[in-house]
Amino acid sequence: AMSKSAVKISSDLLSNPLCEQEPGFLEMVTAFDTAMKRMDSFNQEKVSCLWLEKGRAGFSSVFPSLNMAVKRREQTLQDYKRLQSKVEKYEEKERTGPVLAKLHQ
Repeated sequence: AMSKSAVKISSDLLSNPLCEQEPGFLEMVTAFDTAMKRMDSFNQEKVSCLWLEKGRAGFSSVFPSLNMAVKRREQTLQDYKRLQSKVEKYEEKERTGPVLAKLHQ
């Protein structure tokens, strides 16, 4: 996505009217556009190779920390939902000392 965005920026710069007025700027933006297109092509080729070589599961071996982060996020989300339901339960009860203490906790 990052390289696609860079290609979009370079294309937008090429369509800038300043490119028509300043040949030096046009040359610079054209070189930038070419570099961004090459970078995007390279990135797409590498991602395609990863998909072909290892399939979807292969990304776990390439980015093991990402897989662990997803698992931690899921666990944290489950914990949050469990605690949120407890809070809602205590908020519905009559506001007595022990209920307020548990709600605060």
